[in-house]
Amino acid sequence: MTLRSLKVGGLVPMTTVDYPGCLSAVIFCQGCPLRCRYCHNSDLLPREAETVIPWREILDFLKRRQGLLDAVVFSGGEPTQQRALPDAIAEVSAMGFKIGLHTAGIYPKRLQAILPSLDWVGLDIKALPEKYESLTGMPGSGDLAWQSAQILLESGIPYELRTTLHPALTSHNEKARIEEAIATFGESQHVWQVCRTDHCLDPNLRSS
Repeated sequence: MTLRSLKVGGLVPMTTVDYPGCLSAVIFCQGCPLRCRYCHNSDLLPREAETVIPWREILDFLKRRQGLLDAVVFSGGEPTQQRALPDAIAEVSAMGFKIGLHTAGIYPKRLQAILPSLDWVGLDIKALPEKYESLTGMPGSGDLAWQSAQILLESGIPYELRTTLHPALTSHNEKARIEEAIATFGESQHVWQVCRTDHCLDPNLRSS
């Protein structure tokens, strides 16, 4: 049991799409400092919430899934915001699961510290660095995310860079510029994700 238990805001018990090639469970970590306008998981944004699932219940669930699931993915929210994440990863890894991480990359040093414990990372590249603040509300978040991308690619760990497209936020020209910027990393694994617009944090971006 961790001294500082991970705050968990949700759990998907089984999925085939959150860790490539693996049957996995997804742990949604509570809390995120970003306020992305297209965010559809607003319940996970506050660091404190009444819906938090006790960490012991998560471990008990995973014990029952040993031999049935291949991997466990820590998602969010923003998992690396929580200081308890490294201990949580160690506990889950000791149970024999591969470890995946979904992150916005806004804590590069924390990401770098846990990379040796990870088997796969999905990293969000939301926009060009100079466009980040207008999207996330957090000054400097773009430079941090792109720094994390560089660290991740240099690590040699399997990964995927993902960019979510909302038609009102990313023009065709900006999309091309993002592709050009990512190309400076060399050959990389990058995908475009369709934005879910039904529950965007910014009501002006929601579908009717």
